[in-house]
Amino acid sequence: MKFFIDTANLDEIAEARDMGILDGVTTNPSLMAKEGISGHENILAHYQAICDLVDDKVSAEVIATDFEGIIKEGQELSALSPKIVVKVPMIRDGVKAIKWFSDNNIRTNCTLIFSAGQALLAAKAGATYISPFIGRLDDISADGLQLIAQLIAIFDNYDFQTEILAASIRHPMHLISCAEVGAHVATCPLNVFQSLLKHPLTDIGLEKFLADHQKANG
Repeated sequence: MKFFIDTANLDEIAEARDMGILDGVTTNPSLMAKEGISGHENILAHYQAICDLVDDKVSAEVIATDFEGIIKEGQELSALSPKIVVKVPMIRDGVKAIKWFSDNNIRTNCTLIFSAGQALLAAKAGATYISPFIGRLDDISADGLQLIAQLIAIFDNYDFQTEILAASIRHPMHLISCAEVGAHVATCPLNVFQSLLKHPLTDIGLEKFLADHQKANG
């Protein structure tokens, strides 16, 4: 399973990289705003700064919702770095744009997916990644993890090259469950990855080892 960090915070990206677990980054306008990044040129510069921190796979989201606008923004984003993956919304013109990008060797991440039908359309159009939002499905009393399992079963039936990127992961059990069913990628905030480090028996064991060491060595 690939681990992407879902943030626009450079310090968090660097921390995940330094942990040795980072395969990519996902961002969106909300995450940019959270970091106080505004203005077109500043946003482009921030994407470049993110690319400078990671080896590959930085999802940068378009704002436009019409075909021509998505293509224009996607070309501008992809020109920043070969590491950029253009993040496109699951709408009619978004699917058309994914096909255009695929034909022109530009990688894409189709975002805001909430159903198997949407995922199939994006995969057929040639999306590199699809992003089903499992946490937001859970928020409305639907089963986000069931969608991930359904998509894996469907994709296994066919020769889709599209990878399933589990998004809107809220807690460590979301992440572990996605790994159990076979999601190709998970994108999470840094705190979710860090939570995997913790176990009370680890803390107790380490405390005892250190105490015994101190006794033995004065």
